[in-house]
Formats: sequence, C-alpha cells, structure tokens
Amino acid sequence: MPTNLIKTLSALLFSLCLLAAFNTASAETGLFWKAESKLSKDLYLFGTIHTDDNRVTNFSPSVTQAIKASDAFMMETLSPNNPGVFMMAEGDLRSMLTEPELEQVYALAEFHVMHRDAALHMKPWLLAVVFDSPRPLTPFAQDNLLMTQAEDVGKQIIGIEDTQEHFGIMDSFSLDEQLVMVRAVLKRSAAEKEQGFASLVQAYLVGDSEAVAALDDKITGNMLPKALWDKMRTKLVGDRNVVMAQRIMDEAKQQKVFVAVGASHLAGQGGLLARLRAAGYQLTPLK
Repeated sequence: MPTNLIKTLSALLFSLCLLAAFNTASAETGLFWKAESKLSKDLYLFGTIHTDDNRVTNFSPSVTQAIKASDAFMMETLSPNNPGVFMMAEGDLRSMLTEPELEQVYALAEFHVMHRDAALHMKPWLLAVVFDSPRPLTPFAQDNLLMTQAEDVGKQIIGIEDTQEHFGIMDSFSLDEQLVMVRAVLKRSAAEKEQGFASLVQAYLVGDSEAVAALDDKITGNMLPKALWDKMRTKLVGDRNVVMAQRIMDEAKQQKVFVAVGASHLAGQGGLLARLRAAGYQLTPLK
C-alpha cells in the first residue's frame, strides 16, 4: 500500500471524530488556542478537520509562527508502518454484503480511486469513513499539512496515542456493528454527502461548536441506531479526552508543544479546553 495512502487512512479517524463530535454543546468557540500555566511550558492547541479543502488549509501566519515557536508537534497518532492494520484478518465483504450492496462498494471504490480487492478486504468501519467522503481523499489534508510544516522546520513529531490504541478504538466494535456503519453510508446519496460536508466545513470555518454538534446529530446521529451512535461518541471522544489531556500536559511539562487534534476533542464539558482549565491553564483564543 503506498505511503501516501497509509498517511491518508491513518488520519481518517480525525474526520470520524469530528462526526462523532461534541458530547455537550458548548458556547465556547474557537479552534486555535494558546494555553499557559506556571507549572508548564506554553502549549498551542489546534482543532483540525480532515479535508484538503483550501478554505481550511490556508493557515494563518499565527499558526505557522506557533509551530516554529514550539519544540515539538503532537498529533493523535503517527502513520502505522504496517498497512495490514487497515485490513480484515480474514474473510472479505463478498460473504457479508448483498449483491446490490457489493455493486455500490465497487462503484464507490472506483470513485475513491481504490482497488476493488483492497475495498473488499478493508475493515468495514474504515471503509465506511472513506466512502462517507463526498470526494476522493488525498494526503494533503489539513492535519497532514500541519505535520509537514513541523517536519520542515525540524520539530519532533509525537503521537499522543500509539497505533494500536488509535485504531483499536474502532476495531473494538463488533463486525456486525461495523457492517451497520458501512450499510448506513451506502444508503447516503452523493448529494447528501456533499451537502453535509459543505455544512460541516462552514460550521468549522466559523468555529461554531453548537452548529457542529447540531450537524453531528443530523448527519451521523440520524444515520445510525441510537445505541451505536452513543457508543461511538463515548469511545471516540469522551474516553479518549481523559487520556489525551493528561498526555498533552505531561509533554508540556518538558517542552513547548503544538498540538493538532480533531476539533471534536476541544469543546464540551469533558473536552480538552475544559480539562486544561481545570488543571490551571489560562486559555487564549488565537486567529
């Protein structure tokens, strides 16, 4: 599997987290923050969305300056060395889906420039994420570009989670649950995906967490059974925020860090902003 595709797929959990967005709507807006504490080095926190749309990849000078001013760049996880992490250990979708569903899989694989055999053997949850995008994915999404900026100026690149932790979250869903995700995506039309994407990007651009939360329930929440949707939100966002916040703060005690994480992790009562404040950090929104 090409390295660029590995980088693209490994970052896709960012977009899934954004769709599993805020546990609680928050009036707090802003996606780029500086956090300061007397017990820590300064840290920058940037909420990402996994797209190469130039409206979100045209970073402000303050973002670039913050990366340069930091000692290290932290992101949710690094690209796995083994592409097998994306594939089912055994079996393929031909024995799991109906013929009409398989025809949809083949058509979407072609649209996303994916080999049919790769699509048939990919873990269903990840295939659902790929196919839910209204356009072919590229390695030039926002989070990857930020990482490249950091690499270009010689910053240490750190994964907040290791690969096993990161992908193990979605791997923990049963095969039946993952197939529900795939079938839900197959039922969405190209127009529905494009409209949802446009609305999500617009909400992201204005940093409106309440709007993102509303879109969350409208798009993904209405697409999946409630029990599965609630489980996804807890596993993808709530549980991870506890661990991520502690690891970010631990690293910031040692060096100045720029942190790029899915925007869903920032807001809400259990979000990273609230957790940093509770730990004594003073937060300032940046442009």
